[in-house]
Amino acid sequence: MSICLLGARRAIQWSLLLAGLSLTPWAMANSVTEKGEVFERTVEEHGQRYSLIGSGVFRYMIWTAYAGAYYQAGESEPQPLSDVPRRLELAYFHAIDAPDFSEATTESLQKSLTAYEFSQLEAEVEAFNQSYQDVKPQDHYVLSWDGDTLRLALNGETLYEGGNAELASAMFGIWLGERPLGEDFRNALLGKN
Repeated sequence: MSICLLGARRAIQWSLLLAGLSLTPWAMANSVTEKGEVFERTVEEHGQRYSLIGSGVFRYMIWTAYAGAYYQAGESEPQPLSDVPRRLELAYFHAIDAPDFSEATTESLQKSLTAYEFSQLEAEVEAFNQSYQDVKPQDHYVLSWDGDTLRLALNGETLYEGGNAELASAMFGIWLGERPLGEDFRNALLGKN
């Protein structure tokens, strides 16, 4: 009788193990994790379906600042500076004050754009900068362009909406352009790591 119980017990263990193995790839296929932050492989938002292109972690000097994920709608080849609908999600590991975001955004755009290009966007950059709020660890900012509207949202609450495609490309360029905040982070977001 003990042999029968032992055999039944092993059969149950094998069944659970196989069930676990079959679920693990499925669960992993639906999301990616970067430093404990989970990013879904597909996201539906404002009538668009976005697919994950890449994800990574941004490090600034000795700090791990945030994790991020870059998405596009319909295109599998990364086109972060085109008019394709796209989405960038950043999950923060440290508190950052709103004025620091504004200052960093302005400085980054001034470095990546010509003086003329920046002057053409300056009023809209100022309006965008006024929408920033302080973040604390585990907060998520989402920058998205759906083909018509540029949005900035914090933890699902929309803080900014505008219709300027040039501003959208400039904002995405901060992380994904030719002179990004970090090349390793840009490459990870573009799926090149």
